[in-house]
Amino acid sequence: MRPRLILCNKDFEKMKIVMLGAPGAGKGTQAKQIAAKYDIPHISTGDIFRANLKEGTPLGLKAKEYMDKGSLVPDELTLELIMDRFTQPDCKNGYVLDGFPRTIPQAEALTKALADNKDEIDYAVNVEVPDERIIDRMSGRRACAKCGGTFHIKYNPTKVEGVCDLCGGELYIRDDDKPEIVKKRLDTYHAQTQPLIDYYEKAGKLKEVDGTQDVDKVFADIVKVIEA
Repeated sequence: MRPRLILCNKDFEKMKIVMLGAPGAGKGTQAKQIAAKYDIPHISTGDIFRANLKEGTPLGLKAKEYMDKGSLVPDELTLELIMDRFTQPDCKNGYVLDGFPRTIPQAEALTKALADNKDEIDYAVNVEVPDERIIDRMSGRRACAKCGGTFHIKYNPTKVEGVCDLCGGELYIRDDDKPEIVKKRLDTYHAQTQPLIDYYEKAGKLKEVDGTQDVDKVFADIVKVIEA
């Protein structure tokens, strides 16, 4: 009989988590901490694509055909790649899925694919941060053009404005961090992805935490709600 993961007073055979939250909410950081604490893999669609492309798998080659054309990989193929990833040995105790699903049709397809294997998501963890806080966080970020170091004009400022503390290189704002781009990304999120909160709440899977707090406090709250 294989060992089981013991958390507090509850006995979990697996912990399968979907991370939710707007761009810049910090869900990726939290996903990595969850993965480390519970010894389960942090799975992102980007990582899956890169791994399959590097290994030249049949699914990776299919995805490459779309990517080479500058097209989005279809949901059906993305889901096939994800379900294939779940079969790998490191997923035996579960996983943290980050970046998928992004839409209701994707969530419904994932639910069905798991159900076909007599499986399901255990928790959907939503890291809640107001738009204005996200815009403030992201638009204040600065990157070094020379060494790639990252800073923030408010939360992690450099000693000399516009100059990297690490190498003296010039700092710049990435296109994705420009306020107008952040606003567009948030609009897309609210239109396409936020409905997932209602979807997983109706399914009884939703766990919400306040993402405006210190990173460690957010993580402590996540642990509290999933171990409750």
